[in-house]
Amino acid sequence: MALGTFMLMLDLSVVAVALPEIHASLDSSFADLQWVFDAYALTLAIFLVAAGSLADRLGRRKVFQVGFAIFTIASLACGLAGDATALSIFRAVQGVGAAVMFAVGPAMLSHEFHGKARATAFTVFGAAVGLAVATGPLIGGSLTSSLSWRWIFYINVPVGVVALVIGMLRVSESRNLRAHPTDWPGLATFSIALAALVFATIRAPEEGWTSAFTLTLYAASAVFLVLFVVIEHRMGERAMLDLAFFRNPTFVGISMVAMIGNAGALPSVFFETSYLQNMLGMDAWQAGLRFLPLTVAMFVAGAIGGSLIGKVPFRFLLGGAPAIMAAGLLFLNSTEADSVWTVLVPAFVIAGFGMGIFNPARAALAIGVAEPAKSGVASGINETFQQVGIAVGIAGVGALFQNRVADSFTDSEVAGQLGADRAAEAAHAISSGSLETVAQSSGALREPVLSAGGEAYMDAFHSAMNLCAVLGFAAALIGFLMIRTKDLHHSATSTIPPDVDGPDDTDAPSGLSATTAS
Repeated sequence: MALGTFMLMLDLSVVAVALPEIHASLDSSFADLQWVFDAYALTLAIFLVAAGSLADRLGRRKVFQVGFAIFTIASLACGLAGDATALSIFRAVQGVGAAVMFAVGPAMLSHEFHGKARATAFTVFGAAVGLAVATGPLIGGSLTSSLSWRWIFYINVPVGVVALVIGMLRVSESRNLRAHPTDWPGLATFSIALAALVFATIRAPEEGWTSAFTLTLYAASAVFLVLFVVIEHRMGERAMLDLAFFRNPTFVGISMVAMIGNAGALPSVFFETSYLQNMLGMDAWQAGLRFLPLTVAMFVAGAIGGSLIGKVPFRFLLGGAPAIMAAGLLFLNSTEADSVWTVLVPAFVIAGFGMGIFNPARAALAIGVAEPAKSGVASGINETFQQVGIAVGIAGVGALFQNRVADSFTDSEVAGQLGADRAAEAAHAISSGSLETVAQSSGALREPVLSAGGEAYMDAFHSAMNLCAVLGFAAALIGFLMIRTKDLHHSATSTIPPDVDGPDDTDAPSGLSATTAS
């Protein structure tokens, strides 16, 4: 489980430092680079709930193994991709396999471990998630610099084979014999709604936010989302997404915290990597090495976060963690185009600590509010919200970044000398990480273009990071207001101190030792 989780989470962050190489190798645009991230996160989000439901019915180990095999084969295909479109398609297939692993894994841990051993298991799980996100830039930089960007995908193959053998020999099977068949109409409508939302957000900077194309996609997303809710309501107990879960305020709270918090967290890693490479001129290995403070902070905080489960109320863990992350991201406003890289260290350490604490507590609470028989579906729903946040966050923050670069650069004095069309093309290239190329092609205007382009990039970077911080603070507020110990499932053990919810909280179940009772 730890190997699988590490690899699938690694593939969310390992790509970040390889983007300049991918951009140069495949001649990709800024939108293409976003799709390298979002194609993976999108299918990961779409198939999580269905995977959890399918695993509960067919057997969690069996479905987990199939998902790992899909992930491993798709990783090989990503490494062999000949253009940006093929890479995005194979990333989407990779996301399907990752969805299966991510949805089923926590439920497998819940079945396999009990009591104090379960707390230990989820501590390891949280550390694996945090370590993967934090070490992604370092591992990606090492492989890209020493071999090629394709090796960030090839590396998954031998690890996948080893993990599949371990799963076959060491993991026991578990299933819910009363689980319902997969809700294909719900899966289809949800997939279309989410795909239209992300595609519209990514394309809007080029097509125009009020263009017929963009508005049509947003309208289609809204229509299919409404249709999805209607279908789920009529499906009752057979629904892919059990609407009964959303009558529980804590389940709604943790879902929203997972979505909004991750909408700020992962894009920040994306743009911090971009800043190191595009503004400070570092190669992939050098950029990845600079992420060590974030790596250490997340790893230590992941272990601490796991050990606090059962000792500290979830509202403080899941309200405090995104607030710490957001506070760290505000330090990025001190960066300049020619800063020393150590200006990032306070943000890395503080934000990394918040991210690390968040992961094990979120996974534990996500299935602690559900009855054990529905633990796979509950985990899948929460992971869906998390991946929706990542996909929409990267698209939305990326769109803001691209717009800010374009507005700032086209308003500069040198843009008038270049002409409107050439200035727009230059702004698009700058947002893709090609400032030096744009400057070299500008002849006598090289220095003014470098100066204006750097200012435009930094203005956009600060705006993007401030948006990520706002999302973190919003997630924190929701966590403090909506997460309540009394909403935990009655089968959970009683080791968490009661929250201060008022008089009606005293008779409620007081908590949960690690995740949920089996």
